[in-house]
Amino acid sequence: MTPNVQQFIDVASWVATGIGIALWLWSWFGEKNPIQRMRFSDCGVVLVFSAVLLRIVAQDRPMGVFDWAMAFLGPLFIAAGLWRLARTTCPKEPQA
Repeated sequence: MTPNVQQFIDVASWVATGIGIALWLWSWFGEKNPIQRMRFSDCGVVLVFSAVLLRIVAQDRPMGVFDWAMAFLGPLFIAAGLWRLARTTCPKEPQA
């Protein structure tokens, strides 16, 4: 059995979903620092929504109502997560 692009996309999207869910769970149950908790949660949300969008784009069947809703809402959640990640980075050290 030779691997093709569709199989690679499926495996990559499910791996990203698993990592995203693990980061989200870690933010709820493992991390005590509130800023780090929010960052782990945002990373998980970005990974999960990106993986879902990848599966929607790569599917063989026509898009349904749920697919269209995810295609509209997914980028909004990704953008919000990336924005919050950018806003919570460590401040740069002043250069001498």
